[in-house]
Amino acid sequence: MPAQGQLAGRVALVTGASRGIGRAIAETFAREGARVVICGRRQEALEEVARGNDALIPIACHVGRAADIQALIERTEREAGAIDIVVNNAATNIQQGPCLDIEEGQFDKMVSVNLKSALRVIGRVAPKMRSRGRGSIINIASVAGLKPQFESLLYSMTKAALIMMTRSYAQELGPSGVRVNAIAPGLIETALSEFFWKHPDRSREFLGRQPIKHLGQPQEIADVALLLASDQSSYLTGQVIVVDGGLLLC
Repeated sequence: MPAQGQLAGRVALVTGASRGIGRAIAETFAREGARVVICGRRQEALEEVARGNDALIPIACHVGRAADIQALIERTEREAGAIDIVVNNAATNIQQGPCLDIEEGQFDKMVSVNLKSALRVIGRVAPKMRSRGRGSIINIASVAGLKPQFESLLYSMTKAALIMMTRSYAQELGPSGVRVNAIAPGLIETALSEFFWKHPDRSREFLGRQPIKHLGQPQEIADVALLLASDQSSYLTGQVIVVDGGLLLC
């Protein structure tokens, strides 16, 4: 019986998919009929995510390395087929502190993982999408890219750059049928954001300002990603969809 769902027959690549937002997106896409290649640094963690779900294909990849990305895309095309959907979700935040304490090594790593990885993935996938006349690229940004996060200059800077990258690609690739959008999550309960939601005072400060009072969940981002990946958003490109419980209103 053929796969059914909003993404039936499509192939998706989701980076940083061993946990959190990336995992929720990958599992949602699989439920909607897509074959989904999930990547992360640890093969065993990816295999745990994929266990019992034949629609998920685990491939280890260090997105900070150009050769790893090239191998990932080649293997994806070989094992799953032409890529219809890309979600650039992989990210790191190794610097949390005063801006004057930043070291160049931290800067280089944050740019490599949070920004250059998306540039490399898109650069290798988008030409084939353009030749086929369709494709959806989704970049996971952050509200920190729209309003600077205190003592988190590098994360805010890289996410702001990812937002501008999204808009630039959308402008150039749109005439060929390739849509490029971003999601800017607020505080979501993931390992990456533990610094904020696990600390009682920081968590109260965030939730106290939000009109919606619950801590965001990965599935709430995955639901928006599904919209952007599907034909339901066929007239939507170059947009940054903020999913933050209303945090930026305050």
